[in-house]
This record gives sequence, C-alpha cells and structure tokens, in this order.
Amino acid sequence: MILGAITNSWKEQLSTTDLPRLVERAQRRGAAHIELRQSFLGQYEGGADEDWRPVSDKLGRLVRTFPVLTFNLAVACPCITGGEAPDSPRFQASLAGALVTSGSAFPSLRLVDPARFEKVWETPQDVLAASTQVAQLTKESARWGVRLFIENSGHPIRSMALLADGARKQLANDEAPYLGLCVDPINSMRADPDSDPIDEVQALPTDQIFMVHFKQTRNAQPHPAVDKGDLDYARLLKVLEAKGFEGLAVLEIPSGEDVFENFRQSVAYLQGLMASH
Repeated sequence: MILGAITNSWKEQLSTTDLPRLVERAQRRGAAHIELRQSFLGQYEGGADEDWRPVSDKLGRLVRTFPVLTFNLAVACPCITGGEAPDSPRFQASLAGALVTSGSAFPSLRLVDPARFEKVWETPQDVLAASTQVAQLTKESARWGVRLFIENSGHPIRSMALLADGARKQLANDEAPYLGLCVDPINSMRADPDSDPIDEVQALPTDQIFMVHFKQTRNAQPHPAVDKGDLDYARLLKVLEAKGFEGLAVLEIPSGEDVFENFRQSVAYLQGLMASH
C-alpha cells in the first residue's frame, strides 16, 4: 500500500509557502505519493470552474523535482451528472495534466462530482444515466492512456460500485480497466450512517479500487489525525490486505497549523497497524 498526502490539506500553508516546499515536507514525514487537488495548487493552476486549467509545464517540473514520489491529479467536475463532455476544454486539459504529473507512474485522474442527491442509488436502474456519462468519459480517458477514479461524497461505496459496474459494461474489454473508484469510508458513513463501509469495501472487486482516502472522525466530528475513532482502521487494513490491495492510500488530513505533524503521526499509526498484521 502506498501512503500519500493531498494538497488540500495544505490550504493554510499555501498562502505563504511554495508547493514544492510543502511536497518536500510531506515526503520527509512519510508520503510516497502526492494527490494534486484542484484549487490547492497555488501557481500551478489558473482559472476557476469551467475555465480552470492546470499549468502543465510547471507541474511537469514539480514532478521531475521529486523522482521517487508518484503523483496524480484530482479535479472537481460534474462527471456523473451529465455536465462534462469528453471533448470539453476542461476535461481535455485535465487529461493532459494527468499525463504531465504521472512521471514514472500510470497516468491517473480523480474526478470528483460535488453534486448532492435526494436518495442513494440502490439498483442498476438508478445509475443508468450516470453510468452512460461516466462510460463516455472513460472511453476518452482510455484513448489518452489515463485511468479515471470517480468519487461522489453523497453516495455510499455500494452505490458507487453500481455506477462503476454499469459504466464498465458499456466499455470495450480494453477500456474497462481504465475506470475505477476512489473509496472514502468516512464519506460513505456520512452518506448512509446506518451502513458499514468496511463491509462495502470488502464487497468491491479489487481491480475497481484505484485509491482509498484515509481520514477519521470521532462522534461524527472531523479528527485531525488518522488514528482511533469512528472508523476501525485496524479492520479496514485487514480487509484491504486480504483483498490484495497494493494501491494508493491518501491521507486527507484536515488543514491546520499542525497538519504535517498530524500527517506524520497518522503515517506512524497506520504503519504500526500494518506491521502488526
């Protein structure tokens, strides 16, 4: 499992510190991967909403500065609600940015649809329109050689699994492996408090889990580090290990003055759990 950091954790520091310095701090505290999140890239991006673009030449230099790290790009767009066409300038620029930031790793792009829904998806019929939209984006992404991670915080993991299954069935055999999920168990609990997100992770095909976001709450309130709390990380890690998951595990530490110390402590906690297995 590859432990990583995400740049929105550094919201407070980005106003005064260049992104490369922050990447270096995370690397020294145990990060092996960096997720480059739109709106938290400083001078490495420009514009907003539909006009947002990554500054590819700068991102390329950033990645080359840290040859032992891997990177991926994460972009907010209406990828499951029908508002993003495969040939839209933003999506095309995002694919180009994913290629630039890949370095020696497989080019990867996480798409976050911020939409909220009145009810969660429970049947294949519920995802028909969304799966067609995602399949169209994946076809274009596969043409570029870029893997897509899809995420929506309003749906539990089982609902996003329905979406991935529905979209993959519309893809050719060589296109389907380019589509997967970013799994966030805490967001899943928020979307459906009565569900067990770890059971839903266990039910996922391993080849559809492209990334797992690690964060913690206590009594449903954000906790500054990944350690004991509402989500049983010892159990989650055992499930991921049993599934043979060796992919990206990005620690989404809340922004704050102590974010790097909280990240270091979280890495130590997770490494301790993994060693105990």
